[in-house]
This record gives sequence, structure tokens and C-alpha cells, in this order.
Amino acid sequence: MASLDIDTPWICTSSESFDDSLNIHIEEVDPTDTLEALDNWKPVEHSSRNIPKPPPLPTKTSKTTKIQRCLPGSCSIPKETMGLWDTLFKEGHAADVQIITENKSIIPAHYSVLCVASPVLRNFLQQSKPRNGIRYIKIPGVPYDAIYVFVRFLYSSCYDDGEMKKFVLHLLVLSHSYSVPSLKKVCVKLLEEQWLNTENVIDVFQLARDCDAPRLSIACLRMIVKDFKTISLTEGWKVMRRANPRLEQELLESVVEADSRKQERLRKIEEKKIYLQLYEAMEALLHICKEGCRTIGPRDKVLKGSQVSCNFPACKGIETLVRHFANCNKRVRPGGCSQCKRMWQLLELHSRMCSEPDHCKVPLCRHFKMKMPQHSRKDEAKWKLLVSKVISAKHAWGPFMIKPSAFS
Repeated sequence: MASLDIDTPWICTSSESFDDSLNIHIEEVDPTDTLEALDNWKPVEHSSRNIPKPPPLPTKTSKTTKIQRCLPGSCSIPKETMGLWDTLFKEGHAADVQIITENKSIIPAHYSVLCVASPVLRNFLQQSKPRNGIRYIKIPGVPYDAIYVFVRFLYSSCYDDGEMKKFVLHLLVLSHSYSVPSLKKVCVKLLEEQWLNTENVIDVFQLARDCDAPRLSIACLRMIVKDFKTISLTEGWKVMRRANPRLEQELLESVVEADSRKQERLRKIEEKKIYLQLYEAMEALLHICKEGCRTIGPRDKVLKGSQVSCNFPACKGIETLVRHFANCNKRVRPGGCSQCKRMWQLLELHSRMCSEPDHCKVPLCRHFKMKMPQHSRKDEAKWKLLVSKVISAKHAWGPFMIKPSAFS
């Protein structure tokens, strides 16, 4: 072969010579001539002077572009290519496998495509013996149309939406049996988003467990727990109860457990609300005793009147409680008054949360601090737990608090 002259233009000026250069044809080659040419072949020696130096390697500080990061995981298949594989399947050109369906219909296929698309089919085809150059596979128990959609997906990953919805359960079984995860993912997504209802959820749940589809199983279980009363009256539940009583017991336990978690969650929410109300009460009490509010407050403050709005939500209730506590005659008697007891507990809770009792303007703050060592260990533990719960509720509420904490 002649070497290319560097000074010669790439495109020839003569149209005839350019046309002659594209005169490509296939000829039959003698194998002996090929072997002789290989035996006589010698590597061509090049002078190192003419070889340009390679560019320097990229340094660690070089930035990788967004396109370079996306290349390893990118995949763009033109529609023409998918259509080509779809046509290959539909026309069955040079097919060397025949798939026999339940009604003895035949779907032609190709050995290489099936082996690449499904490891299960590959193992089966490799062990089978061809007859007249054709291998045979029989898939019983599945309608012809469902197998047709399945094999078409193996070729081009294409499917018709109507056919997919019609045979989605059969296709889920086929994708699991023949290990086609891409088709299995499509079936699971369709069942989750468009197919599940109270009438078929039990059947789909059992099929999802058999086909090892955990995502679909969880979706079915959530629906069963959410609408158990309706689903337990369906025909699917009755059939499942007769055929698989162990599964029924498992579902009942799941429903009971979910209900218990719901009740516990609601209890914790209500508990947090109570602790948050206690914290708001502490804020309002400190606000009244330190700054004053409307018509109640310390003597050294000039109040602005009842028409002024207050930013503390618990202030109105604490104001009523303080006025009652100041004028009630039962608070010092045995048994006392329930409202006064509540006020007494709020004052003690404030003292346990206050970090400056010597300068605090809340009544009895320093008094309760001095009496703390006299409490029993049991009472002291209860108070410490209450204080920690109130502070935790405040921190959980975070930026939604109206006023920053004065006790942290």
C-alpha cells in the first residue's frame, strides 16, 4: 500500500479519481494467501524523531466538566435503532429459535438475542440440542399475547401501553422467572401507580411475595393496613384466608402493629403539645413578672392598657391564673384549690428552669431553689424529667417559637 503524501490535498480535484476511490467491493479471499501474507509480515520501523511528544498528563487541580461526569452513565438510543430491533423480532429474519406457547402457536426468535437478554434462557438454550438448526422452547401456562409482548421487550425494550396493562401480571411472572430486571421494574411501577385497588391488592400482594418484588409488597401492605375494613370483606381476602391462613395471621399482626404505632405516635404528639404549652406558660409568666402585660405586671412598670395586643399565646391564661392566685383564700388550706395548685407547680417549674434566681422577678423563684434539696429522690427525678421534656419540646419546635427562650 502506497504511503500518503503530506503535501497532497485530501480531496482530489478530479471528480473521476474521487469516484474511483469509493469503488468498494467484496471479493472471495483464498485462506492460503492470507496465511502466507501473515507469515511474511514484518513491523515497519519508524524513526523516533518524527513521533511527536504526547501531551502532559492532567494535574489533580484540573476540573472535570459536567459532560465528562455524565458520559459513563449516559445512554442515548435512537428510535431508528429500537425500531430496527423491533422489526427484526416481528419479521423473524434468520430466526434459529422457536418458542411454543400454550395453544401450540409459534413465536420465532434468535438464539443470540435471547441469550444476551436472559441468563435463564441462555442456560436452557445452551443445554438444548438443535434439530435441523432450530432450537425449541415451550412456555406453558401463559397466553400467547403475553409471551409475544415479553419476547418483543427482550429485543427492543418496547411495549404497547394497552398490552402492558392487560398482561402486567403475566409479564411480572415472566420477568421474574427468566430474570429480566428491566421488565420487572416496568411491571412493578405500573402495578403501583395504576393497577392497585382494594379488590385486587390481596392477589397482587401474594404475587409480589412469590416474585420477589419487595417494593410492590410494601405498597400492597400499606394499602391493606390503611383500608383494612374494606379489604377484609373482599373475595380475594376470603380466598387467601382459606388457602393461606398463615399469611392471614401475618397480615392481621401487621395491622395491629401499625395501629399500635399510630396510637403511640398520636400519644407522643399530644405529649409534645402539653410540654410546649408548659414552656409557653413559662415564657408568659416571665413576661408578666418582668415586663408586664396589659393591666397586670410589676409595680415599677407603666402599663399601656388592655387594648395593646400581646405576642405570647399563653399570656391571657396565665394572667387569669395569677389574678386568681393573688385573691384566692383556699390556697393555704389543706386540700387547697386546683387552680392555685396549678399556679404553684408553674412557679416551681420556672424556678427549676431559671438560671438567675437571685435577680429573677418571678415570685418564689429563689424560695423553690432553696427547697430543692429537701425533696425525695423520686420527686426530684420526676421534676428533672419534666424539665428535660419541656426543654426538648422547645428545641423540637425550633424556629417556630414566637419568642426566644429565656431559660436556656
